[in-house]
Amino acid sequence: MGIKIRLAFMNFLQFFVWGAWLITIGNYWFHTMGWGPTEFGLVFLTLGIASLFMPTITGIISDRWVNAEVVYAVSHLIAGAAVVSFPFINNPNTFFWIMLIAMSFYMPTIALTNTISYNALNKAKLDVVKAFPPIRVWGTIGFIAAMWFTNLTGNKSSENMFYISALASLILGIYSFTLPKCPPEMKANEKSSFVEMFGLEAFKLFANYKMAIFFIFSMLLGASLQLTNMYGDPFLSHFENIPQYADSFAVKYSTIVMSVSQMSETLFILTIPFFLKRFGIKKVMLMSMIAWVLRFAFFGIGSPEGIGLVFIILSMIVYGMAFDFFNISGSLFIETETDSKMRGSAQGLFMMMTNGFGTIIGALASGIIIEKFFVRPDNSWDWSNIWLAFAGFALIVAILFAILFKYKHDPKVVENIQH
Repeated sequence: MGIKIRLAFMNFLQFFVWGAWLITIGNYWFHTMGWGPTEFGLVFLTLGIASLFMPTITGIISDRWVNAEVVYAVSHLIAGAAVVSFPFINNPNTFFWIMLIAMSFYMPTIALTNTISYNALNKAKLDVVKAFPPIRVWGTIGFIAAMWFTNLTGNKSSENMFYISALASLILGIYSFTLPKCPPEMKANEKSSFVEMFGLEAFKLFANYKMAIFFIFSMLLGASLQLTNMYGDPFLSHFENIPQYADSFAVKYSTIVMSVSQMSETLFILTIPFFLKRFGIKKVMLMSMIAWVLRFAFFGIGSPEGIGLVFIILSMIVYGMAFDFFNISGSLFIETETDSKMRGSAQGLFMMMTNGFGTIIGALASGIIIEKFFVRPDNSWDWSNIWLAFAGFALIVAILFAILFKYKHDPKVVENIQH
């Protein structure tokens, strides 16, 4: 079996593991277990907490002492063991702690997937820039496949989603031991300061106004990233309680409808070079923020049939722009604006602000705000105003970003990085 196929299979399972439950856990939480939104926000908080420290720790281990593919395999086996225990948990507080264990070992594997892939492709003397994107797209396909499988097997509110995920983790963990060796690059006794080891020198960038504004808005936008993952499927599924919508396709197969977002993501990635060259980094990031406004607003006025369904589908389509444009253009901004000596740690700081602090803020605040302002006396949710409130937040962030972030577009910068 060729190395490209082997790495594609690894990427497929990497995101299949997550896609099996990430979008549908809200249905299990609210409909099957009957737990509340504040506790649900705390569960998604674990993604942010894990993103703050575990990728750095596993990175140090794989850089100094243990082969990356071994760290990767063991991480998936531990995460899978945690996930398989979810159905046996009967209270949200315990669920939080076990989820924290699962995410602490799953989140670092996203970066390790890239490390292992780059190493294997370089050993095979392949062009990483050309070879990796078609391999990575299989991760998105795996995520979509898991969503479809969970929905079509009738498990979008069932504990079986966790068994599906854990089985995939077990297969991936065992398979990972067969991947090409990815030994530590740094000698175990090689000295480096605490600041260098944990990439903390990147925090010096906050002394620069432009970089500080960028990282602050990365955090604010990061607060939006998981909101539709948290509440999108429960929102569509709640329409089953309304007789005129109960049998509609969007309700029965809500997870499949949600997967259009991931399909859109794969398509918008291909348009990024054109938009960056034509409009520049700031305008592309601003497009992402406006797309988040539309993502939430279309949900707020959407419904499973007629013109309402059109808005739901439009919300899925703009997700690709909302998610990809900021992540890619933000990464490119760091590539062009930081010194090569701290570029890696700066990219890590970008991920920490979005997937770490941003996710923590979004998870905590959304749960508290929904429970305080948008849960009616009969315990039903005011979904329309929930989404419109999220849209209002995204709009404020976009306006402030347009005013405060200063960046002059130079097409040659984009061309130089592409080549």
